[in-house]
Amino acid sequence: MTSTSLPTAAPASGREEAPPLSVRLAARGLDGTTLLVVPALLAILGLFVYPFAYGLVLSLQPKAGAWWANYARFFSDPFLYDTIGATLRLALPVTVLNLALAVPIALRVRLMRRQRLLTTILVLPITLGTVLVAEGLLNFLGPQGWFNRSLVWLGVIAGPLKLTNNYWGVFASLLITGFPFAFLLTLSSVTGIDPALEQAAATHGANAWQRFTKVVLPLILPGLAVTFCLSFVQAFSVFPSAVLLGAPAGATRVISIAAYQAAFEDYDYSLASAIAMIMGAVQLAIVGLLLWGRTLLYTGPVGGTKG
Repeated sequence: MTSTSLPTAAPASGREEAPPLSVRLAARGLDGTTLLVVPALLAILGLFVYPFAYGLVLSLQPKAGAWWANYARFFSDPFLYDTIGATLRLALPVTVLNLALAVPIALRVRLMRRQRLLTTILVLPITLGTVLVAEGLLNFLGPQGWFNRSLVWLGVIAGPLKLTNNYWGVFASLLITGFPFAFLLTLSSVTGIDPALEQAAATHGANAWQRFTKVVLPLILPGLAVTFCLSFVQAFSVFPSAVLLGAPAGATRVISIAAYQAAFEDYDYSLASAIAMIMGAVQLAIVGLLLWGRTLLYTGPVGGTKG
């Protein structure tokens, strides 16, 4: 009996063929869809990254002294570094009060039938602009404004109150211009909560405060944290209100005024850039501290509450 020979397999090639370049790029996340992000990245580089890098380099090129001379000058001069405290004394209370007003109003507005009309009325001041609001407050809260004249006519006060060209004038301006922004962001958070969740809590005996603290607040807390950050950054960069309604050389000499004076009065653009860098660092520190504190208060799920 003779054995039949089996067919032998063809020898394997020494190296496997590599996949096409498009496949390898797609595996790394670089496909046609990803390329749509390129225009946005170029815009960010042109509008944020480059100006920031240019300002940082310029701040390290003082007119005289070592590369840190501008920062040493800022923190050694009380007339300069006190502007940080003056700005925080305006920005933080205004931001907290805006949120304290926005949350209950947004919770109420979301249940009303004419929500669009009420929202339009509440956000109307954001269309006026800071300068127009400041001009209106000067006419309304000034010594001869309607508010003071009405109080004097009613006999509530003997003489006009000083409500402009001081801290309270700037505070009122920031409150009026900042509330619509905080309200819109808060409303977008609270409208995502299913009312059935609160009804279920009420069925189990929870009162209004318990429903807010145990159901509503944890769900809107991430949104409130972002709202606080954006509102704080907006208030911290105050400039027109501090000049028109405040005391630019006194209690409302905020850090943006110090940067303006360094750049356009002293023509020291290097020092002005250093002040701008310090201004950004303070904002970043407050925002980072808030976002870190948010994780300590609540770390549960925040999505999928309505639908």
